[in-house]
Amino acid sequence: MVLFLGVFLISCSNQEKKWRQLFNGKDLTGWEQVGPGNFVVEDGLLKTVGGMGMILYPAEKFSNTVIRVVYNVKDNDCNSGVFIRIPEKPNDEWYAVNKGYEVQIDNGTRHVGGEYHCSGVLYSLTKAMAHPQNKTGEWNTMEITLDGQRTIVTINGVKVTDFKEGDAVQPKSRDFEPERGPRPESGYMGLQNHDSLSTVYFKEVAVKPLR
Repeated sequence: MVLFLGVFLISCSNQEKKWRQLFNGKDLTGWEQVGPGNFVVEDGLLKTVGGMGMILYPAEKFSNTVIRVVYNVKDNDCNSGVFIRIPEKPNDEWYAVNKGYEVQIDNGTRHVGGEYHCSGVLYSLTKAMAHPQNKTGEWNTMEITLDGQRTIVTINGVKVTDFKEGDAVQPKSRDFEPERGPRPESGYMGLQNHDSLSTVYFKEVAVKPLR
């Protein structure tokens, strides 16, 4: 009986930590557009259109959570991102930029900024530790771990960012870069649609508890 109970508890624990899909593969149920442009669903994929705006997942805030997005870029100059740690539901996309963090998706050269503006960094704040993204046309898996005040980002299993609140960041160098300052442990998340020249596809947006 004790053995059975132990197995049962382990099984329940594993069930609780399974990935929960936030995108249903059919439509935008559960998401809200904020700002210009929009997202559409084509062939079961989220597709960015125009911008700069975002879709917000307004049902809950996330903390001590792993967020997984599986994405693909139309070409190497496409720009998008995953917003995290947004304190309140934004009325415009710039609130998400300035009060949350944007985990960048940008493999190319059209949007300059070097190691601080490329895929997997906290946009303009952290420097890339690696560049593990796949070539155009191949899917990438990004996992964002929100562990208290620590944010860890991996792409295709390789760590790109490991940041803790209070770590040094480079000064703001462009008007459109986000405000510096602390972000909350718990916040809303969303996906960015950046501009008319950028087409990015998402086939999975999922979360699971860290512990």
